[in-house]
Amino acid sequence: MVKSGKQAKIKGGLAESPSHLMHRVLQLALDIYAEEAGPDGLTQRQFAVLEAVSVRSGLTQTDLVKATGIDRSTLADLVARMTTKGLLERERSALDARAKAVRLSEAGQAALEAARPRVAAADKRILALLPKARREGFLDLLTSLTDAADAAPEQARAEAKIAKKAAKEARKAEKAAKKALDGAKPKKKKKVVEPAADAVTTDAVVIPLKDVAKA
Repeated sequence: MVKSGKQAKIKGGLAESPSHLMHRVLQLALDIYAEEAGPDGLTQRQFAVLEAVSVRSGLTQTDLVKATGIDRSTLADLVARMTTKGLLERERSALDARAKAVRLSEAGQAALEAARPRVAAADKRILALLPKARREGFLDLLTSLTDAADAAPEQARAEAKIAKKAAKEARKAEKAAKKALDGAKPKKKKKVVEPAADAVTTDAVVIPLKDVAKA
């Protein structure tokens, strides 16, 4: 029986699916962010890129992928559009001639400074949904999940390398075992065909007719 003023929680299914619950929380967070940022404000991803570049100017696209968690193809398109809008400036990297370094433009710096109070207001609204005693733990959990996300690509590459090496060793061992097995097999002897006993022939003795008559 449901207690007065409280709603029963449904167990199982989506109610116990971390991926589903996190998706719903993400949608809530993005909605709150959009309300605080306003229709003309920076998107959450634009803010993340500007904030990352402000902390360390001259980041390459690879650096930004690691700093923001945005996938490479999406980030490349995002940086291109932000450069066209005048929020970012790109120049050849001093460390890698093949890469482009990204810096804040004056317009980008102004947009970032205008967005920071709005983002802070959005974050405050999100944390206000939790009891004060649970907010710090909530942030710790998010940090742990973020660290796991950052480590995932490196771990995947390491596991792939290990798997490739193991497969190579397995093929090598299989080849060696096959070679050893072939060497252990007795060699087939050539079969010698002997003539049958009834097939033995002798030279015929020819007796002249005159000698037969004498006999």
